[in-house]
Amino acid sequence: MTAYFEKYESVLPPEPIPHSIPRELLWQFLATMSLGVGLWYIAWRWTASLNPEALWFAIPLVAAETLAYIGLILFVINLWAVRDIPMQPAPSSIRQCVSDPEAFEDRPLQVDVFFPTYDEEPELVRLSILDAKAMGYPHPIDLTIHVLDDGKREAMAEVAREEGVNYITRDSNVGFKAGNMRNAMEQTFGDFIVICDADTRPFPTLLKRTLGYFRDPDVAWVQTPQWFFELPPGTPLPQVLKKRLGTPGHLLGRGIEKLVGPVRMGEDPFCNSPQMFYDVIQRRRNWANASFCCGAGSIHRREAVMEAALKSYSSAMDRFIGKITRDIKDLSLKSDLTEAMQRELALETELTPYKFHVSEDMYTSIVLHSDPDREWKSVFHPPVESKMLSTQDLVSWAVQRFKYAGGTIDVALNDNPLFKKGMSFPQRLMYASTFWSYLGCIWNVVFLAAPIIYLFTGIAPVAAYSMDFYKHVLPFLFLNTLATMVGTWGVAAWSGQSFYLSFFPINFRALVTVLRGKKISFPVTPKTRQEGNFAHLVIPQILVMVLTASGLAYAAVMAWMGRFTNVNGLLTNAFWAANNILAMWGIVAAAFWKPDPTDEGETS
Repeated sequence: MTAYFEKYESVLPPEPIPHSIPRELLWQFLATMSLGVGLWYIAWRWTASLNPEALWFAIPLVAAETLAYIGLILFVINLWAVRDIPMQPAPSSIRQCVSDPEAFEDRPLQVDVFFPTYDEEPELVRLSILDAKAMGYPHPIDLTIHVLDDGKREAMAEVAREEGVNYITRDSNVGFKAGNMRNAMEQTFGDFIVICDADTRPFPTLLKRTLGYFRDPDVAWVQTPQWFFELPPGTPLPQVLKKRLGTPGHLLGRGIEKLVGPVRMGEDPFCNSPQMFYDVIQRRRNWANASFCCGAGSIHRREAVMEAALKSYSSAMDRFIGKITRDIKDLSLKSDLTEAMQRELALETELTPYKFHVSEDMYTSIVLHSDPDREWKSVFHPPVESKMLSTQDLVSWAVQRFKYAGGTIDVALNDNPLFKKGMSFPQRLMYASTFWSYLGCIWNVVFLAAPIIYLFTGIAPVAAYSMDFYKHVLPFLFLNTLATMVGTWGVAAWSGQSFYLSFFPINFRALVTVLRGKKISFPVTPKTRQEGNFAHLVIPQILVMVLTASGLAYAAVMAWMGRFTNVNGLLTNAFWAANNILAMWGIVAAAFWKPDPTDEGETS
């Protein structure tokens, strides 16, 4: 069971990217310049560049560019500044973590560690339990580990008994993971709750480096980065080429690496590395108190979670009763009926600490961030404090990404925090950035289709590919690329950007599912590699590549025959088309990727 990741056990996580004030100031300068030039470009596109003879093509493209520019604004706001919350000494008593110390006895902290599981292998969960038991703390602490088994398996119960941890199960699987954790909360009493997945392996430092944040009685939760320790390291390009072409291939690979730097084939084929999301995006939301909970690797104050439940419960009850009584004119009758319904619903409705939703973590964050009475705080803790397993095949990856996309879009369309009272303007912008990124599938389709249309038809979306066009677009592209490079310094951004463009089928399916009123399911992401042919999962991306390549070939033939005379337009769209093909290639290659059992990550 553990064979494929055992060889990575000694791999250490990356350190957080060091904060550099000069680099941050340079990023802010370049980002501001990029947005200014971008606004100039977008204004010019709408007012002076549209091809009047092809508005059916010109308007959708400029609309897509405008929507992408709005996303860029939100991205810049998100990445504006690093404001890490200083770590505090580990508290020795619960009195050091509350606003009214005299109301509590002077006792050690009580911490519950939750491992929700359904069908994961018991031995995999045992590894997580063992690491949780090894967590250290500089003071006495009441630590209890709980296995929350929705699979009701005797083998899992036996592992819990052997490891001396608590085993909790239930009669039904209502609410899936959210329901599983709610059931556990009803049977536990810790001051703080550590949320893990079945494969989350906490480091010994997790508690002593995170519980100090709770010295601030307004801190509701702390999110730590998720880190996949067994991402395939890949094989050096010279080694791959030598295997296929012999010594000439090895020399060719070395030559390429001299020009572009080290290249490793098969490295993180599914773009699973979460460093961009955690060390850049989430980390930089601290300044706005808007880093949201992502589940595994997070630590929660029980009081805050229960308050979120009460707020959600009260809000849902008010909405339900309001619908029933809104047409009653008699105020006395309306008051009596409301009171009676409140009593009845209080008896019949279960309090739900975690909303039964595929994105229950984000829902909890939204409820707490939008609480005008309590003003709860969130903290993103930059150092990695646990490790977990990544997806090892495209079907598992697709299941996970669809769940993320569908859950986020469902929140955006059906319970949008942008319209909730109590949330600050910066917090609204941060959530808007998340929602907007998942809607990008709409305009990304336009960006993929545009060069194909031009290469096959010669119809341009702009009035002319003239010097006026290039003097507007090139400075924007250059400044945006430079600003992004500086703003994401230390994290490889190209693979994430290309995968974002190639996600469009998954995000589109999620968007359509939500718009049709269907519920996003709660599938458990497989923790072991699924075998099979996954080409059918990338048919849309393959189609884009084939159509784009065919368009390039067709336009080249037409140019050779003298029927395609717009050289500037051809070169511009050829470059655009090549970029789109490269962007699609990553996920297509991932569909056919298989781990090399002999690859130990050697270097040449």
